[in-house]
Amino acid sequence: MNLLFDTHVLLWAAGSPERISRRVRTLIENRENGLVFSVASIWEIVIKRSLGRRDFRVDPQRLRRKLVENGYDELPIGGEHVLGVAALPAVHQDPFDRLLVAQAIHEGLALVTADRALARYPASIVVA
Repeated sequence: MNLLFDTHVLLWAAGSPERISRRVRTLIENRENGLVFSVASIWEIVIKRSLGRRDFRVDPQRLRRKLVENGYDELPIGGEHVLGVAALPAVHQDPFDRLLVAQAIHEGLALVTADRALARYPASIVVA
């Protein structure tokens, strides 16, 4: 299974792995699963860090480098992903989460998230 991680799960994996459920930790440790992060998550961290959000204090450059060093694949944002957002029902208002859902659908990835509301989308969602 190929797993796309939402921003909070990436932050937890990097700094607070105890916040991730045992089930998701098992998925991460399974070498057969592909681990993917989106450029959208790095972008979200850059923006929210610049706004002074306490939960986004991580250095985005360092996080990106460590993710790549640890075998995560980086998913760029393509036009098809952005257009996919328009086809989503109005379940969630966060533009970053909506983009991640559209990417997961288009790329055939399971989105790993802590946000239970995202499970209402027509996508493969794993709640952390």
